Amino acid sequence: MIHFRLVWLQLKAFLFISLCFSAMTRGHYLPTWDSLDSRPLPQWYDNAKFGVMMHWGVYSVPSFGSEWFWNHWKQRNYSSCIEFMKKNYPPGFTYAEFASMFKAEFFDPDVFADLIKKSGAKYVVFTSKHHEGWTNWGSKWSWNWNSVDNGPHRDLVGEIASSLRQNTNITVGLYYSLYEWFNPLYLQDKKNGFNSTFFIKDKILPELHEIVNKYKPEYIWSDGDWEASDAYWESKAFLAWLFNESPVKDSVVVNDRWGAGCMCHHGSVFTCSDNYNPGVLVKHKWENAMSMDKMSWGYRRNATQLAEYNTIQELIGQLVTTVSCGGNLLLNVGPTADGRIIPAFQERLLQIGEWLNVNGEAIYGTKPWRAQNDTLTKHIWYTSKESVTYAIVLEWPDSEKLELGQPITTEETEITMLGYPGYFKWTTPQSGKGIIIDIPIIPFNKLPTKWAWTFKILNVF
Repeated sequence: MIHFRLVWLQLKAFLFISLCFSAMTRGHYLPTWDSLDSRPLPQWYDNAKFGVMMHWGVYSVPSFGSEWFWNHWKQRNYSSCIEFMKKNYPPGFTYAEFASMFKAEFFDPDVFADLIKKSGAKYVVFTSKHHEGWTNWGSKWSWNWNSVDNGPHRDLVGEIASSLRQNTNITVGLYYSLYEWFNPLYLQDKKNGFNSTFFIKDKILPELHEIVNKYKPEYIWSDGDWEASDAYWESKAFLAWLFNESPVKDSVVVNDRWGAGCMCHHGSVFTCSDNYNPGVLVKHKWENAMSMDKMSWGYRRNATQLAEYNTIQELIGQLVTTVSCGGNLLLNVGPTADGRIIPAFQERLLQIGEWLNVNGEAIYGTKPWRAQNDTLTKHIWYTSKESVTYAIVLEWPDSEKLELGQPITTEETEITMLGYPGYFKWTTPQSGKGIIIDIPIIPFNKLPTKWAWTFKILNVF
């Protein structure tokens, strides 16, 4: 009998291991980080390199300070926010009253889609819900605190997703905040030390399933996770469903914000922090999520100086250095409460698109080269594609010679500039290392771009 029990236990253990292995090999992911993290990154994301994010919600009405206005006013008691309300709104005015003022009356999803297409972005991350809890679709679990029941009385998520899919080849993603500053269910769970899950069962999981099933986003950009563990958020179970059973199971990408301690450790893509750009090669796929406004992700009326916005030179520099080191750039803009993207933001997006029209070959679908930046000449970053190496020069050479310390030449080495006709002459330095490119005198109006230039180098090591 003892021998029979031992054999039966061994058989059960073998069957369990076999089932787990079988599940893994056929692409069925278990609700564990080891299993979830084993899922390959969908190729579309690595090829895309550049995306646009949009923070849009009730906070776009006061548009003061940042999208954290409600929190800063009522929870952190910022004096600037308190004074702003005293000067501009009657006593007793509540944040909820801003909702009816969020009208989006000038919002045309086709105009947004066309601008994003012209920017050269290959994917969009649109805010479905931020920390204020307002949803930009008619959530069944956010009664009267959503864009269909209140404010615009429109399904903003549905409209932008439909327009992007009908008019462009841009991939649709959604930002979704897990926590909500003032939701009573969340505050109750927090008071209980996150040992209760009323907020998860009655709000978060139903909404996450709804936006996936209804809008089929191929990128879910989670946020607001840091106060509780992934066990509280039930993140692993949700992601297992997302990867195994959801309508986007084969193509969806997720970031790394699924509970305290997850950031930079778990997820398809590591964001690690806002404005993350390590400047060195990172083995795991990562993303530099940054905002065009240096001080806010939502639209901000009190941005009074151009210096508060990133310049086109700064943005192209971020794109180039990010891609060179294996990342994607996700650039945020905040629309206004009436549904516009301000001209300054439009100009920057169009300028990036203008630059990518010439230099996109050195960005889209590329891989990091063996060296990320040049060790001899500053402000030069490399990308690669098969037998081609791209040297992207962020500052135009101040002489007729450009010396690169990294490429190792061969007799077949050829050099051109993207968008400019002809070949560039080159020599090898006396040291035998690197390459010296002869730069002819080129009138400024003949340069292919205004801000950064790409040398396409064939047959180097």
